Amino acid sequence: MRDDDERKKLLNRLNRIEGQIRGIKAMLENDAYCTDILTQSAAVNAAVNAFNRELITSHIKGCVVRDIREGKEEVIDELTVTLQKLMK
Repeated sequence: MRDDDERKKLLNRLNRIEGQIRGIKAMLENDAYCTDILTQSAAVNAAVNAFNRELITSHIKGCVVRDIREGKEEVIDELTVTLQKLMK
């Protein structure tokens, strides 16, 4: 379970990312220079990566630690699979 502060921070990040995506769409619709669009696209990728880092950190500190303490070591395999997906 996420506390209200964490949920708010994650939602704020997603709202900013959503705004960046809308900005890229507008740039494309207005025939902006390709390099400018690519620069904004790279910024979106960085923002999504920051979101993922924050979420995975919270997951490890909360869910994973809790499950290991409860003897549910299968959470380690789940975490490994998740990290592999993030590193593609």
